[in-house]
Amino acid sequence: MKIVDSYSAGETFELGRQIGQRAKAGEVYTLIGDLGAGKTVLTQGVAAGLGIEEPVNSPTFTIVQIYEEGRLPFYHFDVYRIGDVEEMEEIGYEDCFYGEGVCLIEWANLVQEILPQSYWQITIEKDLGKGFDYRRITIEERRKEGLQ
Repeated sequence: MKIVDSYSAGETFELGRQIGQRAKAGEVYTLIGDLGAGKTVLTQGVAAGLGIEEPVNSPTFTIVQIYEEGRLPFYHFDVYRIGDVEEMEEIGYEDCFYGEGVCLIEWANLVQEILPQSYWQITIEKDLGKGFDYRRITIEERRKEGLQ
């Protein structure tokens, strides 16, 4: 587990950029945090680290946005408005989760049951006592128990 203290959107973006630079094909990252916590800023950093230059915004109404111009395909999911997991099946999530690209899933706690056996969980938390722009970012590798 790694814990990072971020004191600005720029620092959060930079952490995302570092994650994107190190990301490998087939990796899945989940992003947990309240509205306004900085999930999109971190995601934009990941995209930059993958070499994606086009604007990256949260795909709130399309569920997934696909970027193919970087060193690896980047699948950016926002499942905040998803009704049930069947919607994920309809858009072919398995091709993204188990493909040759990198997945990042905002609000992944809503689709916990379909996450792969192993993934990276990134949690962003505000602490107004440490400043308006402060974020505590926890990165940890997660493995589902009982699956072989």
